[in-house]
Amino acid sequence: MACDQGHIFPITNGIPRFVQASSYAAGFGPQWLKYRQTQLDSFTGENLSANRARRCIGEHVWDHLQGAHVLECGCGAGRFTEVLLAQGATVTSIDMTEAVEADQANFPQDERHRIAQADILKLPFVGRGFDVVFCLGVLQHTPAPEQTMAALFEQVRPGGLLVIDHYTYRLGYFLSTQPIFRAMLRRLPPDTGLNVTDRMVSMLWPVHSRLRRYRKLLNRVSPVYTYFDDFPELSDEHQRAWAFLDTHDALTDHYKWFRTRRQIESALSNLGAVEVEAWKDGNGVEARAQRAEPQTTSGS
Repeated sequence: MACDQGHIFPITNGIPRFVQASSYAAGFGPQWLKYRQTQLDSFTGENLSANRARRCIGEHVWDHLQGAHVLECGCGAGRFTEVLLAQGATVTSIDMTEAVEADQANFPQDERHRIAQADILKLPFVGRGFDVVFCLGVLQHTPAPEQTMAALFEQVRPGGLLVIDHYTYRLGYFLSTQPIFRAMLRRLPPDTGLNVTDRMVSMLWPVHSRLRRYRKLLNRVSPVYTYFDDFPELSDEHQRAWAFLDTHDALTDHYKWFRTRRQIESALSNLGAVEVEAWKDGNGVEARAQRAEPQTTSGS
């Protein structure tokens, strides 16, 4: 298909494709196709995704998403697509990888949901057209997080909201074996990396499960990610599924950047954002900011 400016792009399985299949984020595609339901609130029976989205967006906006146009960047399999649609938003979900296939399988496109495979740095939109630009779990995996923030902010309409999060520095990560395993696994082809992390979790998960009272010590020596402390409400079945998904996610990412709260606040302020708020929670630092409304002058 060609757009009005003559750019040609394919549409496969009903999804416009604005990027090549291979990219620095290629490793994420297979994990979302394999574990496409793992993090859905409707699958776990918990409100983990809804609570995180509500906290990041803020109650004052969350309660008024009905009819709002939301750009969801890095949609993965759609854990946040689900809760944004449930709030009544009209959602445009994009991802750089074939994870868009998982999102479509979970939440087919309709009059309130459209999907595209696209690069955040080259979004196929005019700009400044969305009430909310929502991007969680993504910035730290892009080549230049500040550049990515600028591209996201460009899509926020005047008076609209940008919602992001980012990894922050945690001593426990650097004292663990996870950086060592990541240094090896991130070099593997995507499917091979997924198979290796699956075998690793299959072997070590029973140990984590039986010895969960010693989980802090185990987390130092084992590369497997567990959530006994973070999400105690999850059943063992779902704990195990999250271990498979997040161990692969954390050990095979091409980029893994860290930023402090002050660095995130400064980056957003430098973009001209107003009402900047940033705090430590979730994966590290969560933040939201607005694009200022244009000033009006009254004539005499």
